[in-house]
Amino acid sequence: MKIKKFLAPNMPEAMKQIRLELGDQAVILNSKVIQRKGFLGFMKKRNIEVIAAVDPEPGKPRQREITPAKIEYEKAKEIRTDSRVEPAEANKKQAARETESLHRELAELKRAVLEISGFSSAAFQKYPLKIQKFLSRCTEQELDKAFVLSIGECLLEQWKAHGKEPSEGDVLDWGKAVIRKKLSRFACGEIQSKYVNLIGPTGVGKTTTLAKMAAGAVLDKKEKIAFITTDTYRIAAVEQLKTYANLLNVPFEVIYKLSDFHKAIEKFAGFDRIYIDTAGRNYREIQYIRELKGLIDFNENMETFLALSMTMKEKDMAAVMESFQGIRIDRFIFTKLDETGTYGAGVNLMEKYGTGCAYVTNGQDVPDDIIEASPDTFIQYLFGENGNERPS
Repeated sequence: MKIKKFLAPNMPEAMKQIRLELGDQAVILNSKVIQRKGFLGFMKKRNIEVIAAVDPEPGKPRQREITPAKIEYEKAKEIRTDSRVEPAEANKKQAARETESLHRELAELKRAVLEISGFSSAAFQKYPLKIQKFLSRCTEQELDKAFVLSIGECLLEQWKAHGKEPSEGDVLDWGKAVIRKKLSRFACGEIQSKYVNLIGPTGVGKTTTLAKMAAGAVLDKKEKIAFITTDTYRIAAVEQLKTYANLLNVPFEVIYKLSDFHKAIEKFAGFDRIYIDTAGRNYREIQYIRELKGLIDFNENMETFLALSMTMKEKDMAAVMESFQGIRIDRFIFTKLDETGTYGAGVNLMEKYGTGCAYVTNGQDVPDDIIEASPDTFIQYLFGENGNERPS
């Protein structure tokens, strides 16, 4: 079977291309609307991407199959010759009819297509279509394939035990419950230790996130807190944290060496919580890890949180985590969730390293735009496009 992808501004034009190149015996395997960026990201263009196939055996006669979809398509062709219908209206109706007929034909041929097409995951073929749809949504969120397949196995067991064919809503609820159970293995949420150390690469919003955490401790929990910063590389960073300290009316110390850190700890011995800000560096380079160990005593009653932006590539996030193997990372903090539409990378890192998440952030406002993380937090973000509101 010859399979080819076509790109056109609309479905009628795509059909012309398919007939011209593959002939009238071509079968539509898949179609979707895509947006192509114009100049400098502006003037986006709407296109139709269609995948079609044809049997390459020219000598083998084939009987033309008459399906409801093809009947509808023939009716749509007649519109072009109907003088009573205006050309613009005819084109519009034709496109609508052809799109509708293609969707029906796709539904009829779905199982056969899965067997011959390389455009669907072969690993999903053994599942009922409703489970396949849920798993496809998981892959769209860039969840790890092994993680998605483990969900599929759980869903298949529930499907068989259900007794009758479940609805898509049932499968969605089951899938969320499976993910919730898997994520519940990891510690999430509230801070337990006196010393709260926030580390991470440049540009992830560590100082702003630390200020949000501290503001919640002061305003909501009425805790007595203090700030320590080791970020002496950027004057602006020191001034930023000092501004937050003044707004919260809490003490603030800048440290340059390990002895300064011990003096600050002794000074703040009577405080409920100490928040420690660190410099944003390229922590894939081991020299910066050594510098960090030379400034902070990680043997104290301390929780260390690794802040990572959800706008980063997952492999880069993993590389940062790997570089901190000499330092115990207690939990993740994922930032900038408002700047992306995919959240699977966070779940993948939690699964890979067995490390939970304390908070996620979804904006720049202090003390707002921070959420204490839980399994349901990630579920809402993963499936929020389905009508669930994003957490706020």
